[in-house]
Amino acid sequence: MRGQGRSRSFPERSVLLRQGAPGTHLLALTTGLAKVVFREPTGAVTWLAFRGPGDLLGEVSVFNGTERTAEVVALTPCTAVVLEAERFVRFVQERGLVVDLMRQALDRLRESDAHRTELRTLPLVARLARTLLRLAELTATEAASTDRDSSGDRGSSRGPVRLTGLNQEEIAQAIGVTRNAAITGLRRLRADGALETARRMIVIRDMDALRYWASVEG
Repeated sequence: MRGQGRSRSFPERSVLLRQGAPGTHLLALTTGLAKVVFREPTGAVTWLAFRGPGDLLGEVSVFNGTERTAEVVALTPCTAVVLEAERFVRFVQERGLVVDLMRQALDRLRESDAHRTELRTLPLVARLARTLLRLAELTATEAASTDRDSSGDRGSSRGPVRLTGLNQEEIAQAIGVTRNAAITGLRRLRADGALETARRMIVIRDMDALRYWASVEG
């Protein structure tokens, strides 16, 4: 698919896709981490998802011919392949990939449903731990992709995992709590030795401890 478009770089905090814009193209994210949010007319922001290398962005509006229903913002410097709508649709149809895209759409719906269930049923620290594990998985995907590009081998997941580009307000949005509540949750995980925090950085030190907190249901 990379050969069907052009590569473009996006600085940290830049908008990759703007809510309300026409679906003239989509992006295939190759490096970096991004967040998907919905902006209410009141100015309130609703977190929807995190996205990483290998994810398609904006494909729904391309197929529907509608305006974009959400905004995608780079949390870290990103690169993506820009695919014009007509060319992408032709590429998918010629290779019989429509069913694969439908599966991806269903997976994202299930992901969204699971997240809403977590917001209703799980304690704060469990929601926080699960969110950090998802980010760690996306970070590992990027590291493995980078290592393959440079050496042809899969990268190792050993050692601390550094999550960068995310501030406390965004963490709070992702788990459906206030900023102060998110800080309390981070303090709890830090006291347990699961992680360390710095300005716009979280270092996961103990993945097993984080998985334990993610499994707590009450």
